[in-house]
Amino acid sequence: MAVVGGGIIGLAIAWRIARSGRNVRLFDPAPARGATFAAAGMLAPVSEYHYQEDALLPLMLASAARYPEFIRELSPNGEPTGYLPTETLLVGVDAGDRQALAGLHSAHRRWNLDVQRLTTGAARAQEPLLGPRVTSAYIVGGDHQVDPRTLAARLVDDLIRTGRGVIVRERVVGLLHADSADPDSRVTGVRTENEEVSAEEVVLANGLGANELEALPGGLHLPLRPVFGDILRLRVPVALQPLLSATVRGLVHGESVYLVPRSDGTLVIGATQREDGMPGVSAGAVHRLLRDAQELLPAVADLELVEATARARPATPDNAPCSAG
Repeated sequence: MAVVGGGIIGLAIAWRIARSGRNVRLFDPAPARGATFAAAGMLAPVSEYHYQEDALLPLMLASAARYPEFIRELSPNGEPTGYLPTETLLVGVDAGDRQALAGLHSAHRRWNLDVQRLTTGAARAQEPLLGPRVTSAYIVGGDHQVDPRTLAARLVDDLIRTGRGVIVRERVVGLLHADSADPDSRVTGVRTENEEVSAEEVVLANGLGANELEALPGGLHLPLRPVFGDILRLRVPVALQPLLSATVRGLVHGESVYLVPRSDGTLVIGATQREDGMPGVSAGAVHRLLRDAQELLPAVADLELVEATARARPATPDNAPCSAG
């Protein structure tokens, strides 16, 4: 089999194929360096629930519920995967934020989700470094997180260790067909920039790159668009560790920001969504993220900024998975 795309999804698919006893080649010139490299890794179906996404919520809940077993299978001996079963704290700073969070909590109650309102005193008892401007808080049970970079490294290692997985660091430019003149005929492999490789089955997991492939069946065009995101990584001094025990997702005067503590003593800050086509890091986004993060957690000003990254994520019109069928 052939899997095109080496992000978390492509790597997990290839890993599962190899674990089933089949041979698989994964094609990607730079595995885990695309959207996976920038992702914060929040596994948060509840705190990322949005209005009018009721049809999507059961899928997200089921996916999150299966994650611990996936991690146990991937790491039976406790090898690092970057997975942490941390809760999520939802917070706001002004009256508008409080109203927005209260409205969201009403939807949570309708679905009987594990979300509890906290007093600000209780929130600060759990997270002592929360800033004085935080005036509303909710704790979300069941949300958790994973470090995508650590998880990707673990998937690569185990994929190769099976003896059935091979990573080909080449870019796939098109598909091969049983009838080279008929793109609707059976797919028989892939064509890279350097060679043609036969495969009984081909899985496309290369996100935005899928629409760029030559000879897609039936003139297929997936409804995907690039949504750019900026993300910051900061190192927490030993004197401030542990900075947080939970992921903090906040509204700051209506703007979203999240702070994700990592087990390696770093903090991830993000939540920008841009459709301006600029692939590099936005200076304005960096300013806003640091400003809003400090509103929630003033100690952010004392951390070392070690990385600012931007990547494009594939988005669908309704945020749900798209089908080519």
